Amino acid sequence: MLYVSEQMVRDLVRQADVTAAVSEAFVALADEKAVCWPIVRETLGHADAVFGFKSGFDKSLPAMGVKAGGLWPGNAARGVPNHQSTVVLFDEDSGAPKALVRATYLTALRTAAASALSIRHLARADARVLGLMGAGGQGAFQLEAALAERRFTKVLIHDPNAANVEALADYARAKGVSAATGDPRYVVAEADVLITVTPSRQAIVKEAWVRPGTHIAAMGADTVGKQELEAGILASATLFGDVAGQAVRLGESQHAFGQGLIGEETVRCLGDVISKRHPGRTDDKEITVFDSTGMALQDLSSCMVALKAAVDAGQAIELP
Repeated sequence: MLYVSEQMVRDLVRQADVTAAVSEAFVALADEKAVCWPIVRETLGHADAVFGFKSGFDKSLPAMGVKAGGLWPGNAARGVPNHQSTVVLFDEDSGAPKALVRATYLTALRTAAASALSIRHLARADARVLGLMGAGGQGAFQLEAALAERRFTKVLIHDPNAANVEALADYARAKGVSAATGDPRYVVAEADVLITVTPSRQAIVKEAWVRPGTHIAAMGADTVGKQELEAGILASATLFGDVAGQAVRLGESQHAFGQGLIGEETVRCLGDVISKRHPGRTDDKEITVFDSTGMALQDLSSCMVALKAAVDAGQAIELP
């Protein structure tokens, strides 16, 4: 059994490689060559933490495994990332454990990859203003991945933490992009592409603020009760997700679904757009929303990238 550490992943894995792998995972799901099993995600009643499992099997790689991890909000005070993830890959023929991959950094990369792919396939070609609601640990990853997809000339950022906002704005400027901060209404109303990546449990993006033609990558809601967008936005938009069933149970769509504004069939799978089964955006005035809850296939494909990189570099550790 091989072991790949967080440091190996940071040293060896690039965002572009993860984005390519996640794209293939979406296609494998659309082609019915891969399957995700139901997510387990629960509050612990301890340390204000949420813990869960994502698992699946991708015949096209092949890769089979499970990611265990979650959110410990108090970790930052200890100098440890709030999000913690570890993936175990299993041999698809025998079921024996094949690799243990620390995946906290990888999870950030694969989450940004999913958002970036939604921009690639759903945002208007002339999108130039990027809005970011949330400047925490995911902020820089989301920004870098998005900049690879469109020629954004300006980034607008909102977050309650002023220090995080300024740090992310400085990061954007270092990438050669103009950056400004503002209140939520300003960021939403000016954005051609809006990425929401917060832990909010109430709508912070109002329907009245969203302009025609906007693409929204809603990345924050992945648990029952979380919400970033007013339900009416989803009811009036063309709606996509990673896995439709997950979106209406755990994602941003849960609220519109619960109010009877949309059905599960309303949510198209992004993999169908990538594989050309669905046209995606059909009108420059159309509002598109990508409701991302995360799926095991993203984690498995990313871990296969990390495992190969570590083996090729001679750094993967053989465990007794």
